[in-house]
Amino acid sequence: MAVGGFGGVDGPVSSFNGKITASVVVTCIVAASSGLIFGYDIGISGGVTTMQPFLQKFFPSVLRKAAEAKTNIYCVYDSQVLTSFTSSLYIAGLAASLVASRLTAAIGRRNTMVLGGLTFLAGAAINGGAANVAMLIFGRILLGFGVGFTNQATPVYLSEVAPPRWRGAFNTGFQFFIGIGVVAANCINYGTAKRSWGWRLSLGLAVVPAAIMTIGALLISDTPSSLIERGKVEQARHSLRKVRGKDCDVEAELAELKKASDVANEAKREPFVTIFQRQYRPHLVMSIAIPFFQQLTGINIIAFYAPVLFQSVGFGNDSALIAAIILGLVNLASILVSTGVVDRFGRRFLFLEGGIQMFVCQVCFCSCYFPTRRSYTHCQGRTKGSQGLGPQGKWENFL
Repeated sequence: MAVGGFGGVDGPVSSFNGKITASVVVTCIVAASSGLIFGYDIGISGGVTTMQPFLQKFFPSVLRKAAEAKTNIYCVYDSQVLTSFTSSLYIAGLAASLVASRLTAAIGRRNTMVLGGLTFLAGAAINGGAANVAMLIFGRILLGFGVGFTNQATPVYLSEVAPPRWRGAFNTGFQFFIGIGVVAANCINYGTAKRSWGWRLSLGLAVVPAAIMTIGALLISDTPSSLIERGKVEQARHSLRKVRGKDCDVEAELAELKKASDVANEAKREPFVTIFQRQYRPHLVMSIAIPFFQQLTGINIIAFYAPVLFQSVGFGNDSALIAAIILGLVNLASILVSTGVVDRFGRRFLFLEGGIQMFVCQVCFCSCYFPTRRSYTHCQGRTKGSQGLGPQGKWENFL
C-alpha cells in the first residue's frame, strides 16, 4: 500500500550474517510504528466522510445531493471541496517526497521520522479542532507532509538496521503497522459514527499514533549507514554494536559500510548521468514501473474509500464500516503471511502470486458486479426509492 523512498546505503553487507538481537527487534518495531500514522489516516478519512454531522458542518451540498431524486449514490460525493479535503494530504505528501530524500540524507533517517511525526501531530490537532474547511485542508496538508517524510525515511531505516538475512521480514513491519492503523481507525469510526462529535474524536485521535512514533523515534539511534554518511563514524560504531550485539565484532561490517558510503558519494557527483547508463536501465525501469503500476491497481482507493464503496453496493452505514474492518483484518493476515515467506521464497515470488491473485479477483468482481449496475453509469434518472433514500428522501434511510 505504501511505497518507501530511496536513499542511504544499503551497501554490500549481506555477507555479514547479523543476529536478531532484542535491540534490533525493539528498534525496528519503533521505527515501523511510523506506519501507524499513514494507516490511521487511510482508515479514518473514508469513514469520516460518511458521517452526517461532519458533512452537515463542512459539506452540506453533499447532504443536499443525497436528498435529490435525480442523483444516484455515485454522484452524491461529487464535491470539489470534499475532493480537496481528501486529496490535499496526498498532494502534500507528493511535494514532501520530492525533498524527503535529500532531507533524509542531510539530517538522518531518525530525525526525518521525528520531523514527520511532529508535523503529523500538528495536523491531527488542527483537524480535530477544525472550525471551517480552511482549517481542515491546512491540517490535511500538514498530515501529508508528515506522511511524506516518514514514508521516505522508515523503509530506508529498516533496511539499514535489519540483519541482511531477514531484511524482507523486518521491512514488512512498516506495512504491518499501516494495516494496524487502518483497522484501528475503522473500529474508531464504527464506535463514533452515531455521535455528533464523533468526527472530531476520529480525526483528533490521530495524535495518538503520531505521539507514539515520535516519542519512540526520539529513543532510538540513527542507522550506522546514515551516521557514516554524515561523517559520524564513532557514533556509527556504537549504533552498529548496539543492534548487532555487544559480543559481535562489528569492525569488518563498519569498514564495508564506510567503503559503500565512499562509493555512494562518488556516484552523487553525476547521478543523472550514471542512472541513465545502459547497465542501470533495467533498474531504472523497474524502480518506476513497480510503484507506478502498484498505484494503478487502485488498492489505495479501495482502502481509503472502503466505507463509501460498500455503501454504494447497498450496505447500510454500520454494515459498511464493519465490512471495512473485515477488509482491514484480511489485509493484516496477508501481511503476516508475507512476513513469513518473503525471505524464504523471495520478493519475485510474492510479486507473481499477488499479481495473479489480484488479476483473477478483479476479473471475477467485474463480471459479477457491473452487469447488475449498469444504471449507475449516469448521474441522472433514478428515483428516491431506487437510490435507497426511502419515501422521504432522508439521509438516515440513505445510510
